[in-house]
Amino acid sequence: MCLRQLLQSSQLPRAWRAAFLTHVRGRHPGAWRRTHSGGGPYRAVIFDMGRVLLPSPGRVAAEWEVHIPSGTIVKALISGGENGPWMKFMRAEITTEDFLQEFGSLCSEIVVEPCLEGVCKPDPRMYKLCLEWLGWQPFESIFLDDLGPNLKAAAGLGIHTIKVDDPETAIKELETLLGFPLRMAVPNTRPVRKTMEIPKDALEKYLKDLLGTQVTGPLELLQFDHGQSNPTYYVKLANHQLVLRKKPPGILLPSAHAVEREFRIMKALANAGVPVPKVLDLCEDSSVVGTPFYLMEYCPGLIYKDPSLPGLEPSQRRAIYTAMNRVLCKIHSVDLKAAGLEDYGKHGDYIARQVQTWIKQYRASETSTIPAMERLIEWLPLHLPRQQRTTVVHGDFRLDNLLFHPETAEVLAVLDWELSTLGDPLADVAYNCLAHYLPSGFPIQPGLSDCDLTELGIPTAEDYFRMYCLHMGIPPTENWNFYVAFSFFRIAAILQGVYKRSLTGQASSATAKQTGKLTEFMSNLAWDFAIKEGFQVFKEMPATKPLMRSHHTLSLLRTPGMRSYVTSTDSSPAHASKGALIFSPEGLPHRVRELYQQLKEFMERHVYPAEPELQRHQASAERWTPSPLVEDLKEKAKAEGLWNLFLPLETDPEKKYGAGLTNVEYAHLCEVMGTSLYAPEIFNCSAPDTGNMELLVRYGTEEQKARWLIPLLEGKARSCFAMTEPQVASSDATNIESSIREEDGFYVINGHKWWITGILDPRCQLCVFMGKTDPHAPRHQQQSILLVPMDTPGIKIIRPLTVYGLEDAPGGHGEVLFEQVRVPKENIILGPGRGFEIAQGRLGPGRIHHCMRLIGCSERALALMKARAKSRVAFGKPLIEQGTVLADIALSRVEIEQARLLVLKAAHVMDVAGNKAAALDIAMIKMVAPSMASRVIDRAIQAFGAAGLSSNYPLAQFFTGARALRFADGPDEVHRAAVAKMELKHRS
Repeated sequence: MCLRQLLQSSQLPRAWRAAFLTHVRGRHPGAWRRTHSGGGPYRAVIFDMGRVLLPSPGRVAAEWEVHIPSGTIVKALISGGENGPWMKFMRAEITTEDFLQEFGSLCSEIVVEPCLEGVCKPDPRMYKLCLEWLGWQPFESIFLDDLGPNLKAAAGLGIHTIKVDDPETAIKELETLLGFPLRMAVPNTRPVRKTMEIPKDALEKYLKDLLGTQVTGPLELLQFDHGQSNPTYYVKLANHQLVLRKKPPGILLPSAHAVEREFRIMKALANAGVPVPKVLDLCEDSSVVGTPFYLMEYCPGLIYKDPSLPGLEPSQRRAIYTAMNRVLCKIHSVDLKAAGLEDYGKHGDYIARQVQTWIKQYRASETSTIPAMERLIEWLPLHLPRQQRTTVVHGDFRLDNLLFHPETAEVLAVLDWELSTLGDPLADVAYNCLAHYLPSGFPIQPGLSDCDLTELGIPTAEDYFRMYCLHMGIPPTENWNFYVAFSFFRIAAILQGVYKRSLTGQASSATAKQTGKLTEFMSNLAWDFAIKEGFQVFKEMPATKPLMRSHHTLSLLRTPGMRSYVTSTDSSPAHASKGALIFSPEGLPHRVRELYQQLKEFMERHVYPAEPELQRHQASAERWTPSPLVEDLKEKAKAEGLWNLFLPLETDPEKKYGAGLTNVEYAHLCEVMGTSLYAPEIFNCSAPDTGNMELLVRYGTEEQKARWLIPLLEGKARSCFAMTEPQVASSDATNIESSIREEDGFYVINGHKWWITGILDPRCQLCVFMGKTDPHAPRHQQQSILLVPMDTPGIKIIRPLTVYGLEDAPGGHGEVLFEQVRVPKENIILGPGRGFEIAQGRLGPGRIHHCMRLIGCSERALALMKARAKSRVAFGKPLIEQGTVLADIALSRVEIEQARLLVLKAAHVMDVAGNKAAALDIAMIKMVAPSMASRVIDRAIQAFGAAGLSSNYPLAQFFTGARALRFADGPDEVHRAAVAKMELKHRS
């Protein structure tokens, strides 16, 4: 192979090939001069080359800057502006020699070209002139050539020579002499990360079969260094340069990383005139590289990663943004029928479906509770804009997913179609503008929010949107802030997925673990735009129609410092789904109303009649053994679909584990279950299992869910939650003293717990344990939560505790010692130091389940009291005619209604604004409901006389449970203090 072939082949990087310039006519040796700190004493490389055309400044900069400070060449090229050497050279006002001389004076680490006339190799004068131009001695130079006479002449002057017979050998020798690698030829690539390696032998065999090439030589494989989703590789085999894009390894979220769809859309759009890389083949055989992948041709060009486009003129920046805008319009103008893409996605309701999709994706990868995400999950579905058009949408359209021509502002290819579908084109436009709202130092992608866009020549987000509307011939939308809010929400969900995958080594980027902190940043930005968009309930409220109260629904919105009560007469499910508070079962959506009625009938047919037998079992010698009657009723309930009703829709959006009820909807059903002591377990809706199951759904790994969640959901196992300790005030979780230390791949637990509900049940297989892994960490990062199998050695139950003498068998409340209990490290939830936030998340909807049940308990007590008052005679007349009894009945009814409204309002605020926004309402009901229930039950006991204290009626157990909840759900004093602090803060 001749040297020219070597230099023009991809064996040598373009950065080097472009760096060796020669005169347009004839063959003359070129020389390259640089100062470097590595390798041997060599300062120059001299060789023979044919004509090389000069590219644009941007391309020169990108290709020449190898081992020199970034920006050196750009500064030299743009120096002098229109009167600088580059622009004069491009206008043919100066010769090549003059340009190189001026350019060399501006940038010492660049090409020089000695142009000699009448002198040719192997004349020694040629080499002497090169050395004179370079300013180096012969022993500091290297000469490459494929002809012996030329090499001999150079060696005679003391120049080190390399004979080029085999390009690979020659490059290796040159790399050794220079002391740095030369072959990272493809921009934006790096060696393949260890966790992202793929089998080269299997890939090479596949490629040879596909391309029909039998050439020998190694397959070259590099990984593109950007991208957080589907791993993307540069592949070279013989003269074929390809890009391979594959699904990441491991268990993936449903419908994510669909490389099959990418392949289809790019193939279709290429025929529709949209600039995309040429796709070659889709391989769904995971045995080749481990996961499905597709191949496309490698397309050289420029990718601008920084949206501020440093080094370019304002006019060039505007041209690039205009080109980007126009290609987006071209995508949105594709004829779906002609392109064969009518079935590429659903038509209509794109934003609604996307909101639910990304809520589901976020929930599937959630590792902690992020308040802004919770607020957005409630806000977005209530403020959906009307979709005007359905087009192809890219889904990830931004500057660094575009490949530009190196010399002009032309988009050569639109990359990364993973999220493409049919949908609302305005979502693409808003997403395209997100960089305008991010700071320039943002770690994932630089932004423009702190840049002077006028000075840069870059259009503002508003100007860019107007440009799009003008090109498309459409009016601007009124919902711009919604689209931006949704786009940031989606990015936050994606970042959360990347972070979750990074915890298991599945993410394709080395920086993926850093994204965990960015999810909250993005969600806060999204909420800022949600606030700008406003709240639709105010926008849509009729100005002239008087408001009328209905017994079905009541919409509530609260702003700091004031409360607003807005009523509505619309009790339809559609209205309810938009945030109306349903305070009567008649207002429930049809499906939920049927479920409510079915539950009531089951209670009448099965649960209430079984109570005497269940009470007798609970007082018998076999009380610590589960009642066979309860197990039978559980099977009946499961068969009727009255099972796992507690999981909120936000936690289980696919209804994979439960009924998919909102907090308000479940409140009405939970009240019915609260009328019987035994009902919650019969429907698999009893604490502490409900909180533990929700914890596993939200935070558990797939392995943890398979081992623990499924048996709990099926009702085949029970669980407990070990937090409370006798030595400290455990209502403050940061006081917990039990220790968790790491030892030989295990966590070793030591601690003393009590009031551990359910731990005495023989079906209890799992203990969710909270302890300290790092006492020296910040206060809320000291605790961790472990999943402890109950058969682990070292768990010692000291005694069952009684509540007013009641044991609550078979689950009971235990005092327990944990002594040197060894648990595998994989049993930790989320990771060390995450215990406090998990405990808070676990207390989400579960915080008000007790209050919901207390309303039902109080209703049952009042019903018993009324029946007793009608049938019992004292002092010559029925109790119902006694004034004090009548007063008690009236007072109980009023207090129950007040508490119910407060409970439903708290559930409503949780549904529409998130758990954090409902903090005040939750604190109020936890302060009100147990005390109210205690008073109502106490009045009923008084009406029954001594019988009310006996086990003949459920009143004594009702009272015991209500009184205990004034501690179990946090002391009254804590809730009062919280309410007072929030009230003072709001009023101030």
